[in-house]
Amino acid sequence: MAVYTTVSDDELTEFLNRYDLGEVLAFKGIAEGVENSNFLLQTEHGNHILTLYEKRVAPEDLPYFLALMRHLSAKGVDCPLPIAACDGSALQSLCGRPAAIISFLEGLWPRRIHPFHCRELGEGLARMHLAGADFAMTRPNNLSIDGWRPLLEACGPRSDEVRPQLFGELNLELGKLESEWPDELPQGVIHADLFPDNVFFRSERLTGFIDFYFACNDALAYDVAVCLNAWCFEPDGSFNITKAQQFLASYKAVRPLDERELLALPLLCRGAALRFLLTRLFDWLNHPPGAFVKPKDPLEYYRKLRFHADCDGPGAYGL
Repeated sequence: MAVYTTVSDDELTEFLNRYDLGEVLAFKGIAEGVENSNFLLQTEHGNHILTLYEKRVAPEDLPYFLALMRHLSAKGVDCPLPIAACDGSALQSLCGRPAAIISFLEGLWPRRIHPFHCRELGEGLARMHLAGADFAMTRPNNLSIDGWRPLLEACGPRSDEVRPQLFGELNLELGKLESEWPDELPQGVIHADLFPDNVFFRSERLTGFIDFYFACNDALAYDVAVCLNAWCFEPDGSFNITKAQQFLASYKAVRPLDERELLALPLLCRGAALRFLLTRLFDWLNHPPGAFVKPKDPLEYYRKLRFHADCDGPGAYGL
């Protein structure tokens, strides 16, 4: 359950006195998500999400995230909209944590991915990339290539507890990526964590993106690589080229990928796979007993990494 901080009735009442949202009708914790404490808040003005930002989210990054959601929403991208309190600020404090109320996004995330989900995702991601082109604020991607070696070193030889000789394999893989990582690709605002549970649908139509708390400025094609990893592999580990083709074709119809991005795609996919392998590996090795959230299997992304390492060009993804 992703509620790390309990909010009492008195604390909630004092907090909501700062807003013009009317009477509280319902308030309950949301069991999904791993980074923050989230609550469904129903008031006379409708449904909202109350988020308390826990320790893994840097408070100095919150103005970027909240301003980005406002910017994208104003540009017509379907995403939650931060709600300003009576003092005009969307960022408040509750239970000693930074906190914000955002609008409720209709829809459900897909538990089983179909090609039409990937087609909708591609168009939506490309529209988001274009909408973020004139966003004035910037935030570096702290979990890109420069952040992977400290993560690997923090895991150290204990990595071999998860898979024999894993630490040595990852050292070699990271060395290759560090020597070949592309640094002149088109840049912009990326979501950086667009997994299926962060994309909502109604029937077969995408209704919006949520959870922008890894958003940053980086290569736009890296966001594409994250999605190929997250959406186009089957539960048995096989790569579904039909899903990849649907995703990439709909993305390119809105924002064409240039030649540099196409050629870099296998390397970017390897990097994205390594990024999630390392964060999962760190969480797996440092999982406190009794923690609410079960750590995710890092070897899922080891298998994806090996697939991308065998790809010799963008044709492997149906291009």
